[in-house]
Amino acid sequence: MGISNLIFLLLLIVTVVLFVQRVKFIRGNILLGKPLDLSDNPSARWKKMFRVAMGQSKMTVRPISGLLHIFVYLGFVIINLEMLEIVLDGLLGTHRLFSQMIGGYYKSFINVFETLALLVFVSCLVFLVRRNVIKLKRFWSKEMTSWPRSDANIILIVECFLMAAFLTMNAADGALQMANVEDLGKFMLEHYSGVEMAGSGFLISSFIAPILPTDFESLALIERICWWFHISGVLAFLVYVTYSKHLHIFLAFPNTYYSKLQPKGQLNNLASVKKEVELMMNPSADPYATPPPSELEDELPSFGAKEVTDLSWKQLMDSYSCTECGRCTSVCPANLTGKILSPRKVMMDTRDRLEEYSAGKSTNGRDFDDGKKLLGDYITSEELWACTSCNACTDACPILIDPLSIIVDLRRSLVMEDSAAPTELNGMFSNIENNGAPWQFAQADRLNWKDE
Repeated sequence: MGISNLIFLLLLIVTVVLFVQRVKFIRGNILLGKPLDLSDNPSARWKKMFRVAMGQSKMTVRPISGLLHIFVYLGFVIINLEMLEIVLDGLLGTHRLFSQMIGGYYKSFINVFETLALLVFVSCLVFLVRRNVIKLKRFWSKEMTSWPRSDANIILIVECFLMAAFLTMNAADGALQMANVEDLGKFMLEHYSGVEMAGSGFLISSFIAPILPTDFESLALIERICWWFHISGVLAFLVYVTYSKHLHIFLAFPNTYYSKLQPKGQLNNLASVKKEVELMMNPSADPYATPPPSELEDELPSFGAKEVTDLSWKQLMDSYSCTECGRCTSVCPANLTGKILSPRKVMMDTRDRLEEYSAGKSTNGRDFDDGKKLLGDYITSEELWACTSCNACTDACPILIDPLSIIVDLRRSLVMEDSAAPTELNGMFSNIENNGAPWQFAQADRLNWKDE
């Protein structure tokens, strides 16, 4: 094993360690949420995951951006198969190891990879233009501050460079094979473990080769620089993505699997409230009876959510899965009429508060309290009451995130914990309590209209 192989091995180990540590941190944050059993109907969940996450079915609602995203998605999945060969080459000191294994099919595979690389490159350029030149409104909303915009641009620019490096590497590699046989053989003996180089003339990179230098030393240097840049960039991307909105690359799959199977408009019942209603509806029930041990609670029940730990683990996974694409906000009727509600901001605020909360506890101990809450300090009551509960945001999300569930839980806290509902709702609540209906007349008078 040569020095370059040792450097590559060290780089790979550092990448894996950093990636695993970050994944553990994110997993721990998600598990701060309340338990929620979503193990029902696995067959329906698998079907939904394959259709939405793998099949990109919801992306094509907007055909142009959907098609471009599919190119990037396929490129990410399929080109990374080629990464396995690069990693093995880096560890073993070989060159295009798979060319011997699959023989004549190797060139066809590389041609497919190169075609996808070109499509990814073009798609990322189009996305950059849409964000920074055309400046689509949903990418420039007020919650899209400098970091969210920079994060998206960094990923797109890096993708362009990685694809360009991959194609240039192949172009230089192909040109090397057309060089002097004696020089090529000497180069192979000095740098690799005797594996012969694959054929030249790949589909896309063959158009790049004519603009490269013609001398052997320059071509060899370009091939090596691009090889190291490509693999180092991919490994750095693997770590960076765990800090980025592009974490959805990984989380889209479990997030769609555990997504809601019930109709979008069906809200869950609070268990504590449901018990009270059941007692009211059962005349023979003894409200003072001692509940079974399984139902005893160490503390008084809370209603709704004030902090990220009051949300379920699935809601916290939603926040980490958010792509910040803004499709939810772009169809929100409240946002479209000028109100401050943005479903995307709700998800971003939840994720930011979760990171802050977890970091504070990790640094200062479990009893640390920074005096902040998700409700009030991050998401205001004005935003929450602007929501019409229409579910347009959940319907628009490409990976089935449910911002409405978080909005409803925060509103429940405002109403049931703080008695902070708007005046119009307080009047309705009072009528329901006194009259059993939202209207301001007694139950006995409810049918008087038929006598008129």
